[in-house]
Amino acid sequence: MKNTFVTKAALATALAGSSLSVHASMGNIATTYGLLPSDMATSQSYSLFNSQVSATYYNPAALALSDKGSLTVGMLQATPALTVDSNGGANPPTRSGNVLEGDQTQTALFGMKTNITSLTKFHKPVYLAVMGGVEQYGSEMLAFESESSNEGQFMQYGQKPLFLAVSGAANVTDGIDVGFGLRVTLHANATLELETDLAGNTSNENPNVSAEPVFIPLVGAHFDMGKLLCDDPAAGCEWSGLTAAVSYRGPSNTQTQVNATATIPGTVSEPGLPLVVSTLDAYQPMILSFGAKYLLSPSWDVAATLEYQQWSTLTDELKKDTVKDQGNLEFRDSFIPRVGTQYSYNDTLTLSAGMSYEQSPLESTVSDEVNLFDNDRVILAAGFTQMYTQTVFLAFPLQIDGAYQYHHLVERDFSLSADGTEFENVTTGGDAHVFSLALSMMF
Repeated sequence: MKNTFVTKAALATALAGSSLSVHASMGNIATTYGLLPSDMATSQSYSLFNSQVSATYYNPAALALSDKGSLTVGMLQATPALTVDSNGGANPPTRSGNVLEGDQTQTALFGMKTNITSLTKFHKPVYLAVMGGVEQYGSEMLAFESESSNEGQFMQYGQKPLFLAVSGAANVTDGIDVGFGLRVTLHANATLELETDLAGNTSNENPNVSAEPVFIPLVGAHFDMGKLLCDDPAAGCEWSGLTAAVSYRGPSNTQTQVNATATIPGTVSEPGLPLVVSTLDAYQPMILSFGAKYLLSPSWDVAATLEYQQWSTLTDELKKDTVKDQGNLEFRDSFIPRVGTQYSYNDTLTLSAGMSYEQSPLESTVSDEVNLFDNDRVILAAGFTQMYTQTVFLAFPLQIDGAYQYHHLVERDFSLSADGTEFENVTTGGDAHVFSLALSMMF
């Protein structure tokens, strides 16, 4: 009876939009990899200054840095090889650098940016952009899984759920742009009422599934220091060529709650045997980003960004998670430095490169039954932007962006635990290769 009841509850979870046959993760595409190739190619060090549609998420104010509209489609494929080595223990399983997780992330991306004041008689431009991403190249909108694992499971990598953000921006004064936006996540709820007998035969099933959107604020600002601090911006001064940016991204998560009730005539009467499962996935902490970009020459510039990610709030969130609460997981806030450079090879081709060091926010090296892994990451990236001003079939210029990232997971030791007993010591590591390509029609 118990197994049948749990199975029915799992069915309700599946009806809520999850896919229990694929591995999801605590990360999201925008922070784990980057949205567009232009973000990935610099390891997100230029994302605060990128005027493409991905500014919708990273820094809405950057939408005002270019008066060009765009229609963008793209794809991202990440292939991780996350390994676990056994260091011994009580009856450890056979492991020797085995790949524990290798599920690919395959995301289709779409976005549009336009000047909405072109539809009015107002003269001050206001830019609006929307961007989204869907897993399995468009066939999976809510990739989700939450489980305990005796083998262990990695925190950052795996399928990513639906990504959707919309933002607007405007220039408020010469040298200052501001922007505001919203990111949308889904909270799914499922209820299931049924009757069953001791043999597991069910009747009068009444499943009910709903999903509600949750809106997360995004705020950003961009400052041209030359225009703000030089007496004559046209003549230039020591501040010329320096720009700064700041952005705030609110915390969010993808959450599923299942409320199931079973009655067994003659054994369990109304209101029935309750089972409540509440779990979250794809958590994003509050993120504050500060960045600066400096023009070294007309064709070459550099940028650096420092991110503060408030992961410590996940410690309390997981205490309310009925799947992972027994793990007593502890998280810490982290600071992530990012640096990059861009070089304009000619009028149509720009080359980019960048790197970042991302400290793991997971403090726990033992998490009973959950056995969660996470490693510090070194990310190296490179990419290009090619503009075609004349094409055979299109009336507007076409921009092609491509990027590659390499993720190196710094080795880290964990202890596997079940029922409060540590049974094996392991070392985790691995790497990931990420490719991205996007096409943008500029208008």
